[in-house]
Amino acid sequence: MRLETLAIHGGNIITDSEKPAIQPITLSTTFIHQPDSMIYSRANNPNRNALEKLLAKLEKGEDAAAFSSGNAAGVAVFQALEPGSHIIAPDDMYHGLKNAILQLFKGVLEATFVDMTDLKNVKNAFQPNTRLVWVESPSNPLLKITDIRAVAKLAKENDAMLACDNTFATPVFQNPIDLGADIVMHSSTKYFGGHSDILGGALITKTVDGFWEKVRVVQRVGGAVPSPFDCYYLCRSIKTLPYRMKGHAEHAGIIADYLSQHARVEKVYYPGLKSHSGHDIAATQMTGFGGILSFQVKGGAEAANNLISKLHYFTNATSLGGVESLIERRAASEGPDTLTPQNLIRVSVGLEHLDDLLEDLDQAF
Repeated sequence: MRLETLAIHGGNIITDSEKPAIQPITLSTTFIHQPDSMIYSRANNPNRNALEKLLAKLEKGEDAAAFSSGNAAGVAVFQALEPGSHIIAPDDMYHGLKNAILQLFKGVLEATFVDMTDLKNVKNAFQPNTRLVWVESPSNPLLKITDIRAVAKLAKENDAMLACDNTFATPVFQNPIDLGADIVMHSSTKYFGGHSDILGGALITKTVDGFWEKVRVVQRVGGAVPSPFDCYYLCRSIKTLPYRMKGHAEHAGIIADYLSQHARVEKVYYPGLKSHSGHDIAATQMTGFGGILSFQVKGGAEAANNLISKLHYFTNATSLGGVESLIERRAASEGPDTLTPQNLIRVSVGLEHLDDLLEDLDQAF
């Protein structure tokens, strides 16, 4: 099946004797003992099983594991590492997962954060105990692009795994496993859910190996799993993912071009712009550039706050990937230790009429 067909039919596993067109929600927390019984809902559930099979197919992996949040998914990878393992991660790694490494795994794991746009930084960061390289491309919130193929080669040469956070691109625009990644991570709260009303996370593995079995143990024993309702609604939302992503990317590209020519904008971060430092690499590993962009306004944090306060169709809120446009001054959300410029605004471009969004930006400026 091609992507659009897979998104619609790949998560529909019908076992009900009435043969409904859409898989129903199974709320039972326990299952009768029989061959291949799911036993208990923390271990498995028909809706979660359907979601995981769908995610594995979308990301071209052998298996997938669904979690209750994106952070839970990322933390499961870190938990599966042996104590004393070293991680190489981006210097602008999503702050939630970076904080997990620095706080939850302090004294347990080691980490080096580098600018991955320069392969020399990655190469020089390897240590004898490096077990994992974590890539985020495009990154949050600076939209940095990492050459996933090149980093995957370095990881393999050093007997390390490569995990890629593919939340921004989604499998519609990028398949990290095809580029050499061993594990793909998603915050399914974002584009998979698509409507800002489902919390979830996911991991997809290239192959089912010993490390993946440890991840599954973390999922099953740790219990940070999504509810049957959330799994059902994620499968439903993913049916429209390919078409939503095309709309998000179309709008984001036009708005990025608009902002890049605006007199009150210092800089625009969007890999679809030819002026973006990572554009050429992005063009070789992505089939579209996504619906997220960031830009810096002239006048500092105060000017950024003022601009946001005057917008009508862009909701000032954290998160991204919904059908509505979301906007925020990112440094204000990340806290006092942030490295994000204080005048940087991140935009999750929604599916409202494009002219309404452009007119709204015009009046706010």
